[in-house]
Amino acid sequence: MAAYLRDPDGASPPANIEARRLQIYRDLVYRNIEGFISSAFPVLRGLYSDDAWERRVRSFIQTHHCKTPLFLRISEEFLSFMAALPPEELRPFEAELAHYEWLELAVDVAEGDVPPLRNLDAAPCLSELRASLSSTARLGSYRYPVHRIGNSFQPESVGDPSFLLVYRDRESRVQFMELSSGSARLIQEVLVGADSSVAQLLDRLAALWGMPAPQVQEFGWAQLKDFNEAGVIALNDFTV
Repeated sequence: MAAYLRDPDGASPPANIEARRLQIYRDLVYRNIEGFISSAFPVLRGLYSDDAWERRVRSFIQTHHCKTPLFLRISEEFLSFMAALPPEELRPFEAELAHYEWLELAVDVAEGDVPPLRNLDAAPCLSELRASLSSTARLGSYRYPVHRIGNSFQPESVGDPSFLLVYRDRESRVQFMELSSGSARLIQEVLVGADSSVAQLLDRLAALWGMPAPQVQEFGWAQLKDFNEAGVIALNDFTV
């Protein structure tokens, strides 16, 4: 039964169920899965004709073996399906666009709370603070400007990298922020620098960029304060 519902053109129908009921089951399976995918990837869906989109979704149902029964994870499974398709079957930017759209759902359902706002009235000692990325924030790095793609704009070639931060704000709304390469690198250093103080983290960035440490500390600390205010970065006491 399951094999037939996944691939009615390639599998034999069960002999003990009438054709009318089988058609109802087939339509129900397709509509439920297609509905979840379309709602998770609205921009991607808009780039397809109805027939082309149906073929894409039916191919997913027929060929992709999901690793979870949870409906909320269908979009993640579809993302894996898209990433595994041969490049010639997709527009060059489609896999990245799908990932960007998926990030919105991932952030929306992410467990955890937005980090508290740190009292920064007094000038802190950066060696006594630790920065960490909120569990409700994700950073995406893309070769294409995926946040601008739509029916009226579909890039044909790779441009400057796009760094896009997706996060939940303090009102639990999903927000998007385009970052400079420097701000994105700061976030990346926060991700790998869990055992470092803010001062150590910014010193590493200064060495990496070949810039004076005071200049990088001024830039980096201003950014971290803004990220903390937005709910992207947690600032906690640093202890060895």
